[in-house]
Amino acid sequence: MSWSFPIGRLFGSELRVHATFFLLLAWVAAAAWPAGGAAAALLNVGFVLALFACVVAHEFGHALTARRYGIKTPDITLLPIGGLARLERMPEKPSQEILVALAGPAVNIVIWAVLTALGAGTDLAGLADPEASPGALLGQLAAVNLFLALFNLLPAFPMDGGRVLRAVLATRMDRVRATNAAATAGQIMAFLFAFWGLASGNFMLLLIALFVYFAGQAESQDVASRAVARGLQARDAMITSFESLRPEDPLHVAGQTLIRTTQHEFPVLDPDGRLAGFLTRTALFHAMAEGHSTRPVGEVMEDVPQLTLGTPLDAALEALAGAPALAVTDTAGHVLGYITRENVGELMILRTPR
Repeated sequence: MSWSFPIGRLFGSELRVHATFFLLLAWVAAAAWPAGGAAAALLNVGFVLALFACVVAHEFGHALTARRYGIKTPDITLLPIGGLARLERMPEKPSQEILVALAGPAVNIVIWAVLTALGAGTDLAGLADPEASPGALLGQLAAVNLFLALFNLLPAFPMDGGRVLRAVLATRMDRVRATNAAATAGQIMAFLFAFWGLASGNFMLLLIALFVYFAGQAESQDVASRAVARGLQARDAMITSFESLRPEDPLHVAGQTLIRTTQHEFPVLDPDGRLAGFLTRTALFHAMAEGHSTRPVGEVMEDVPQLTLGTPLDAALEALAGAPALAVTDTAGHVLGYITRENVGELMILRTPR
């Protein structure tokens, strides 16, 4: 995710923090300072950090449960509105998806139960009090964990409750129709969140409404695309008419090629026609903006995954998630074509029944 940076690894997943998360911390400190000074500001920032530690635990609940089914979680990102665990995919068996979805709220319930057993209350009334004592903040932390568990169980896809709804529906209909139904329920819930946020002046609810609406729509489209991709192969989606570059070509030559073609990515081939890397338009723009027009393409190109003609297209979609393009090669490593998100999207539009 752009605007995020890694802060470490835990249980095999990279922990990342979005830059806007620090804006949240600054806002919390600024809101508490006038009423309670530096001590209140530090206490409230500490509470937010403890809360987001619970959010990380929630996301690892999903990640570690998904790992039981052979699904990896490359990274978990902290955002101002919560956390985002990027699973390689969601399990398609309804029972497995239900367990993965419920694992996150279950972690919050366990945290609430432990804090309650230690004597913490569950009263949210003093949550906005900048002068709250550490003991009161402990009770607020317990209450917020209970709230997070219940809130995430609302049937608003792609929240956890929405995923449970999708899994239940998938036992009675195909996955695409189940996803569309759950996404529609989520969009209705998003409108309710937005109305509530506008009526109460709660900006956070508006952010959640936008996330639920657009994330649900995006995942619904992704599931539909994967359904269409079943039965297709890399040969069905690859670009076969393209211009290539050589590692020793200067970047200004690549710039001229970019202008006179419609390509956004360029295979970089060695003298034997084998793949050396890929030059993306973004990398080219950055290098040219820094005045490196004579720099060799080989110093700017990126490595990309290589597939064969018969690779299933749904497997190609998974590989494409973390790469600018995919190279399709023969057994000798010669490039036959390549696949991008754009041309896969065009194929999906042409193949999706109306």
